[in-house]
Amino acid sequence: MPTTEAAVIESAGTDFALQTVELGDLRPNELLVEIKAAGLCHTDLSVASGGLPFPLPGVLGHEGAGIVVETGSGVTRVAPGDSVVLSFTSCGQCPNCRDGHPAYCDTWLPDNLIGGTRTDGTSPLSRDGKQLGGRFFGQSSFARLAVADERSVVKIETALPLEQVAPVACGVQTGAGAVWNVIAPRPGSSLAVFGAGTVGLSAIMAAALSPVSTIIAVDRVASRLKLAQELGATHIVNATEVDDVPAEIRRISNGGVHASLEATGVTAVLEQAVFSTRARGRTVVVGAPPFGATAKVDVNFMMPGRRVEGLTLGDSEIQTLIPAIVALMEAGKFPVEKLIGTYRLDNINQAVADMNAGITIKPVLLP
Repeated sequence: MPTTEAAVIESAGTDFALQTVELGDLRPNELLVEIKAAGLCHTDLSVASGGLPFPLPGVLGHEGAGIVVETGSGVTRVAPGDSVVLSFTSCGQCPNCRDGHPAYCDTWLPDNLIGGTRTDGTSPLSRDGKQLGGRFFGQSSFARLAVADERSVVKIETALPLEQVAPVACGVQTGAGAVWNVIAPRPGSSLAVFGAGTVGLSAIMAAALSPVSTIIAVDRVASRLKLAQELGATHIVNATEVDDVPAEIRRISNGGVHASLEATGVTAVLEQAVFSTRARGRTVVVGAPPFGATAKVDVNFMMPGRRVEGLTLGDSEIQTLIPAIVALMEAGKFPVEKLIGTYRLDNINQAVADMNAGITIKPVLLP
């Protein structure tokens, strides 16, 4: 049985610990990937802290990039030696998968976020003969080797360093997909983005490539707002300096934005995002608060056609969107590299601390 080093979370609230784990035999629809880079995402931290259910001890990581080492007998999309990005998995058979919306797969939650096992209850990962929570987003890529589900794998051909490509798997495609696939800005429209982290800044980069006229970035960190301007924001709002954020956005946008994007996972911020929109405006929610979180919305305010829409992973079809973003990166039109700071896998806890402190927008772990 092959082994690898992986960053294991023992129980909710503990640090990551680099340990030797065992890898099970590949199933026909699985492949073994040598991980060259893995982005650290707030969803990983939410699970590690106990905010989202996942069987622990376990291995997280869902923004992997690497080289295929071995494939199962039924794998057809990739071959050993191919460069790949590891994103979310899906069943491929339910109505939403067949309709091009795999992020809304019937089995998305157990297969990606909370299950920790294959559909038969087994995990690709174990330690000292005891099963670990694995297969996180079909990959569990906080490791030097990962067993990945074929449905989560996207083949890429690029000269870009894989540490730049890895965040496209989740955070980048979530922000970009929210703008291109869901909001779909019309010429002359306005957009407010709440949260200038990886998702929010990716949304701003995507909006800057669209016909939207006004892009408002909202955050509490001045350096992130400055970067938002560099990436395409036409206006910034520092939430620590403004008493009434929705009122300021309504002032900038002459009555409210056509769309707002909430990317913080803070329910009070979601309320601000809703109250920043104009009649027939749309609020798209991509932040991931703990299960059971609620937000207050004045029903009468919603009556003039305002909408609130939840969104998973940009409503993306990964085989199409991920290569498209990588091509824009190669052309210098989507500078994801400006968000990234790199860390060694054995320094993952420092990466977590820097992410929580706002020092690094997108930590990427290297083997």
